[in-house]
Amino acid sequence: MEQAVWLDAAEQDVWRGFLRMNTRIYDELERNLRERNGVSLIEYGILAHLSEAPERRMRMRALADSVIVSKSRLSHQVARLERGGYVRREHCDDDRRGLWAVLTDEGADLLRAAAPGHAAQVRSLIFDRLSAEQVDQLAAIVRVLESDRA
Repeated sequence: MEQAVWLDAAEQDVWRGFLRMNTRIYDELERNLRERNGVSLIEYGILAHLSEAPERRMRMRALADSVIVSKSRLSHQVARLERGGYVRREHCDDDRRGLWAVLTDEGADLLRAAAPGHAAQVRSLIFDRLSAEQVDQLAAIVRVLESDRA
């Protein structure tokens, strides 16, 4: 059996603070997008990633990886966006099992409507509270923590 290496008091404090901060920011962004634009934060992420993709389309697997959700969760979210007319699915000609998610003009309109308020809230919750030096430090920390993700 592996020996546990417990967090010391300072590490525990940082860890718990990180969890509280992450949850609070996520919940506030989620609530705001739902109230203002009728979409979840994940759905907003889907629309944003599709808008940045060539021809506004991505393979479902690549899209799931981009928005960091499971394929089944992505399928549910894309189905909801599809019912609203914001996204459509198309079969891949080169892979019978594969699907493309494609941003529709209505989806692009929704994203354009939601983006300014979302960006303002991200700025308010994070960047307006940090100095330029702290933003640089946060960027360096995120790069280190993201580098282990594979």
